[in-house]
Amino acid sequence: MNRISFLVALSSFVLFFSCKPNVDKTNDVVERKPNIILIYADDLGIGLLGHEGQQIIKTPHIDALANEGLCFQNAYSNMLCAPARASLITGLTDCHAQKFEITPGAMYKKISTDNVTQTEVENNINEALRPIPADQVFLGQVAKEVGYKTAEIGKLEWGFSATDQQMKRHGWDYYYGYLDHVRAHGFYPPFLFENGKKVDIKGNTLANAGKSGEPETSENFTERHDMKGKAQYSQDLFMNRALNFIETNRDNPFFLYFPTQLPHGPVAIPQIHPDFVNDDRLTPIEKEYASMIKMLDDNVGQLMQKLKELELDENTIVIFTADNGHEIYYAQEGRVLKPYANIETGQRFDDVEYKYYSNLAGDVFDGNGGQAGMKRSNLQGGIRVPLIFKWPAQIQPGKTSNRLVANYDLVATLAEVTGFNKPFHTDGISYYDELIGTSTDSGHESVVYSSYTGPTLITKEGWKIRTDLKKGVFELFFLPDDYKEENDVSKQHSDTLEALKMELLKACEGDLENGFFSNEGSIIKVPSEAKK
Repeated sequence: MNRISFLVALSSFVLFFSCKPNVDKTNDVVERKPNIILIYADDLGIGLLGHEGQQIIKTPHIDALANEGLCFQNAYSNMLCAPARASLITGLTDCHAQKFEITPGAMYKKISTDNVTQTEVENNINEALRPIPADQVFLGQVAKEVGYKTAEIGKLEWGFSATDQQMKRHGWDYYYGYLDHVRAHGFYPPFLFENGKKVDIKGNTLANAGKSGEPETSENFTERHDMKGKAQYSQDLFMNRALNFIETNRDNPFFLYFPTQLPHGPVAIPQIHPDFVNDDRLTPIEKEYASMIKMLDDNVGQLMQKLKELELDENTIVIFTADNGHEIYYAQEGRVLKPYANIETGQRFDDVEYKYYSNLAGDVFDGNGGQAGMKRSNLQGGIRVPLIFKWPAQIQPGKTSNRLVANYDLVATLAEVTGFNKPFHTDGISYYDELIGTSTDSGHESVVYSSYTGPTLITKEGWKIRTDLKKGVFELFFLPDDYKEENDVSKQHSDTLEALKMELLKACEGDLENGFFSNEGSIIKVPSEAKK
């Protein structure tokens, strides 16, 4: 049987970073290293949060994090799930000639459908993966090597199918969840994985984990509400493990990475939240989607309550962010069209000559906060994300920051927070100084992303060059004056455009297609059956 072919891993063109020890300890409580909880929402548009202007869905617990901590207003991530998670975990951009290793997304479904064993699937993946360099450093590893107990719970790694071998090498003492991201599009898995072992979920019998169809039709509505084989909701399982991990490790420093499924669709929720039962503004599927946001917010509240009960809240860093911009899972004829189009005229958005905006599309939630574009776009609606840090021992409440930050900065930042002092390669820059209030704004001059439509680069002054390689388009925006990216000023500022083209080309190691992948070519096809 032929091995699976994959995109090659990691990058050779990276910046060198050496961590500094933890400094400016101003309170006795920080004599112990701070605990860290990273909540990573899935497809959460910035406009879905109350403190960012959401009018329908109340998110009091996430809003409290922002009001009691530091809220970054100029934070970016990749426009798509897999490269976003890879950048977060490795500290590298997705613009390099040697691309992230992206595996097929439904390998473990073969256990249910093809009578293949877990061992066979993992061997098939591991044999095809390029060996991880000994000096490669990952997010979990940074905390583990300085004495933290580490855990990842939820939608695991960057995918789309991972193995126990990868999880351990990436630094996780404990993990529980989906090792394959396609099955994570359903919320009722027949099995999950815990520390290398397959764990059967009683009462969940569907091979596709209960994934329902979209957009909304009467048939999809019926399928979604047929609860046969859907006994246990995955997010409830994850929360139980997360709360138990905090309880069990209350006496040691811990790092909990919680990449939740919520609110990625297709829509699935055990029950509609009371806030929306009688809300006449919403269709039934919109009520269910809004309830997924409410569950995520309630989960944040549960985590904060657990920290308070255990008297860990003062010296625990709680980070809330998302992998990419907004995506709509509640489309319905006459309400919101998918593929995306103007709800009045039916004209399809192409995000160049005719950009997506919520008011034109009919999105009742305005999930991207009035910005142009959505997930899979390098417009602001696809790549600007929420980023909140709460750390009472160090961060004064109610702070905001306009510092330009990227998701690939987090490895460097947590290295400095935890005292990890081994030199390693990263494209990121630590913003620890911003957290503790000693910043001299020595951060990025620009941040850069690539995957799916082509690269984009944003400068600290607010200039943005974006490409659409499929259409051969270069656009230039000045974001401080153009929040909605309505005015391409490339002709008026041709010198700036050419300078940023050169900077973008350098970041992409001489080829703008580095990191770029099309919908068809992003993941190499897999043999029809797993290796026997």
